[in-house]
Amino acid sequence: MWTLLLPVAYLIGTFPSASLVARANGIDIRTVGSGNPGASNVARVLGWRRGVWVFVLDAAKGALAAGLGLVADGRPAGYWLGAAAVIGHVFPVWQRFRGGKGVATGGGIFAALSPIVFVSIGALWFVLSRFTKKASVASIVTVSLLPVGVGLRQNRAWEVFATAGICALVMIRHLGNIKRLATRKENALS
Repeated sequence: MWTLLLPVAYLIGTFPSASLVARANGIDIRTVGSGNPGASNVARVLGWRRGVWVFVLDAAKGALAAGLGLVADGRPAGYWLGAAAVIGHVFPVWQRFRGGKGVATGGGIFAALSPIVFVSIGALWFVLSRFTKKASVASIVTVSLLPVGVGLRQNRAWEVFATAGICALVMIRHLGNIKRLATRKENALS
């Protein structure tokens, strides 16, 4: 039964991509930049190349978990296991439940479940981040639009609601960014 894979998906999500990449470069990512263990902070501190590595590793966590669900019991299980990976990324037991924001891991879910939506939203994120120089703006906009993309592509109401639930978790993790954007104190990408 696929529900037995939920703890496995959570543990996949806890893999500390940003911390490992930064540590390999002599940096504790939690003590520099925004302090967030995610691809954007790694890119800001160590450059785009390393940030892309973290993005790929974090997205792979979501894709692997969602893919396990697809194989085990189809699309509903893919969403559930993907969501468990995002929860693992955001609240990793190994890091006292202080993890990243879930953008890349959440994106990885849709690389497995809706590749066309993933590529479209990913391209929009890239353009917005380059134009605004703020990863948070790109993330907030694309996370807000992801359920729309899934609705247009998949045309199943339950998938739109499942996507909206995952996006809500990611958006909650961006409340601090939203406050900093409102006061013009948000960190810029280099």
